[in-house]
This record gives sequence, structure tokens and C-alpha cells, in this order.
Amino acid sequence: MIIAIIAVLIGLGAGAVVGFYGKKIVNHRRLQEAQEDAERLKSEALDRKRAIVIEAKEESLRMRTATESELREQRSETKDSERRLGKREEQLDRRSHNLEKREKTWYEKEKELDLARVEVETVLGKQLDLLESLSGMSAQEAETLLFDRASEEIQHEVTRRYRDYEERIRKEAEDKARNIVGQAIHRLASDVVSEMTIASVSLPSDDMKGRLIGREGRNIRAIEKATGVDLIIDDTPEQVTLSCFDPVRREIAKLALNKLIADGRIHPARIEDVVTQSEKEIWANIWKSGEDAVFETGVRGLHPEIVKLLGKLKYRYSFGENVLLHSIEVGNLASMIASELGANVKTAKTGGLLHDLGKALSHEVEGSHAKIGADIASKYKVPKAICECIADHHDDQPRSVEGFVVAAADAISAARPGARSDTLEHYIERIEALEEVATGFDGVEKCYAIQAGREVRVLVKPDDVDDLTASKLARQIANKIEETLVYPGQIKVTVIRESISIELAK
Repeated sequence: MIIAIIAVLIGLGAGAVVGFYGKKIVNHRRLQEAQEDAERLKSEALDRKRAIVIEAKEESLRMRTATESELREQRSETKDSERRLGKREEQLDRRSHNLEKREKTWYEKEKELDLARVEVETVLGKQLDLLESLSGMSAQEAETLLFDRASEEIQHEVTRRYRDYEERIRKEAEDKARNIVGQAIHRLASDVVSEMTIASVSLPSDDMKGRLIGREGRNIRAIEKATGVDLIIDDTPEQVTLSCFDPVRREIAKLALNKLIADGRIHPARIEDVVTQSEKEIWANIWKSGEDAVFETGVRGLHPEIVKLLGKLKYRYSFGENVLLHSIEVGNLASMIASELGANVKTAKTGGLLHDLGKALSHEVEGSHAKIGADIASKYKVPKAICECIADHHDDQPRSVEGFVVAAADAISAARPGARSDTLEHYIERIEALEEVATGFDGVEKCYAIQAGREVRVLVKPDDVDDLTASKLARQIANKIEETLVYPGQIKVTVIRESISIELAK
């Protein structure tokens, strides 16, 4: 037992000794490895430092080389610039020297010219004195005489050329205008005016007049109150007349009266119902008429209120011409003329259709119908070019080509045969006014207005007016007519000069 314990103790001591020496060997190896790693890192650091130093030296060398190269180039350019500046200075010196020589030469020549001028003026003065003594008139009088003769010759030549140019231009313009207007009218056929502005209602018998008046006039008062129209019952057999400035009200009253007469039941309550029903029918018809007009002309994008105002023109007449039909005709004519001239067709067509829009409200708003129509169109966002056409269709100088087209289409529609009915008194007044304007000029012997006032033929005294003056007189008469008279379309002025010479052979 003791031996075993001793053996164990000996084994433990031997193991401790072996372990101690083993750790010492391991630690020694690790120390050697750490020293080797340190030496390696130190060597790598030295190598990296040498590489960085070498790169820095190389970069410094490159920068120095580039800088020296740039300096050499700059020195070369500087030398070239100095060389060019030197050449320019030499050239400027030579030019300055040449200019000085020329100035001296010009100064000498100027002196010579002054001397020659003095000699010429002296000679001219002597010659002028000699001419004045020989002619018996002063230089001022001779100059005035020459100017007068030259002025007469120039005026004669200008008048002659102006007449030739005027005749040629007028012929070309008339041919082109006749072609354009002829094509437009040929493509558009319109009805002749037959309706009048008088609103009358036929009665089945004169007994109906008493029923319309009613007991103590209650029926006629109810009709006038409900419609706003004056009902005129006179001695005209089987007929009553409606009087109202508003054409829409007059048409409502006419429709309501026809319904009452056809129904036979005429009393205040029935009158109110029939008038209300007729008013709805008329406004529905107005809206439909406006839509039909817009559809017929092919205009798009109009505000509903403008379409309604167009429909109201169905019941408005001007010189017996229905304003809505006239507006449709002007829109179509303006479209055709604009297409021939190369103008804006849409602007001309819409401006022609809406040019009389103000007549739908002319009795409700102050101002001309052209201005009222333009203001209404502008209010409902119609383009400015179209509003200008509406505002300018009665002006002498519209602001655009389309404005001229609309004004021309309006004049054509109003002036064509059968478009408007005219009274005899108005016709005679227009004829007399034309003849009075023409006879107010000197040299006019007689004057005749023909072709319903579309042409004025003026007979002049041949001894007082020559051919050139006749052309000038025609232009003056036309200008006077434009300034003093108002008329649709255009008036042709023809001046006739005739000289007859008679001799007898014996």
C-alpha cells in the first residue's frame, strides 16, 4: 500500500516536471513566431515606404516636366504675339504716313477747288446779269415761271398716269370681285321677301269681335294684360290687329288669339291658360329655330343663350326681310367669299351668322345693334376675332379681312333683288340725294340716278371739263357720296364728256 502511494507520488511529480518543460518549449516557439511576424511586418512597411517615396518622386518629376512644357509653349506664344504686334505697329506707321501725305494732297486740291469755285461763281454772275438784261425779268421771276410750268406738266402727267392706273386696277378689281360674288351667289339660293311686319288675326265673323271685347271690356283687358300686346279692334271686317314693339310677344298673342277663336271659350281664366301654353310653344319654337340655324350653317360651340337669341330673330324683320334668314344667308355668303379669298372661313361664317345678334335685344338695351351684338358675344366667350366682325359690319374700315368679308356679305344679302321691300318715298329721297350731290360740282350739266340708285351718270360741259379732269371729277363725286350718304352695297359713278363738231361743205 505504501509502495503504491509512493509510486503515485513519483508519477505525479514526473508529470509536473514534463508539463513544465513542455509549456516552456511551447512558449519559446510562440515567441520565435512573434519575432518572425514582427520582422516580416517591419520589412513590408519598409518596402511600402520605399514604393510611396518612389511614386512621389515620379509624380513630382511628371508635374515638373508638364509645367516646363507649358512654360515653353507660353513663351513660344508670347514670342509669336510680340512678333505679330510688331508687324501691326509697322503697318500702322506706314498707313499713318500715307494718310498724312493724302491729307496734304487733299488740302492742296481743296484750295484749288475753292479758287475754281470763285471763278465759276463770278462767271455765272456775269452770265445771269446778261440774261436778266436780255430777257427783261429777274432770276426770281424766271425761277417762278419755270416752277409753274414744271408743276403744270407734272400735274398733267400725274393725272394721266393716275387715270390709267385707276382704270386698270378698277377693271382687275371689278373682274375679281364679280367672279367671287357671282360664285357665292350662284352657290346660295334664298327666298324672296314676302312677309310683312303687320300682325293681324282673321275672324270667322264680326260677332267674334264682341266676344273678344267681353262684358264691359273684361276679355280684351285680360288679353292685353296677359300678353303685353295692344289689341286693336276697328271697322276692318273680320279682322283684328295686334300692336307691340316686341315681336316675340306679338307672336305669342297671335297664337293665343287664334287658339281662343278656334276653341270659342273666351273668358279671363281661359285666356291666361291659353297665353301660358302659347308662350311655352313659342319659346320652344324659338329654341328649335336657333338650333336649325346653327345646324344649317355648320357653326359649332355656341352658348345656349346665343342660340336662343338667334331663334328670337325669326320674329324680327328689317325692311320686310326676316332677320334670321338674312343672318343664315350672310353666314353662308361670308363662308364662300372667305374660302375664295383664303381668309379664315370659320371666323367669317360665325361672324356672318351672329352679325345681327344685337337686333334680338335692340329694343331692350341702348346702343347700336352691332355694339350690342358684339357685347353679347363677348359675354358668352365668343372669340375676339368674331366679336370684331360683329362690331365692325357697318363700319367703313373693319379691323380684319374677315370683317370686310362679313360686311360685304351683309351688303350683298341686303342689296340682292327681292331681299328687302322699300317704300316709294324712301326710294325717291335716295335718288334725289344722289343727284343733288353730283350736281353740286362745277362743270356738271345734268345728272341722272339709274338702276334703282346703283349708278349715277353725270353729263359735264365739254368746254369746262377735259378728259383728265373728268376722271378726277368722278373720283370727287364718289368720295362725296361716301361721306354724305348712307346706302347698302356700292354706287357706280359715270362721268360722260362729249364734244360734237359740225361743219358744212358747200
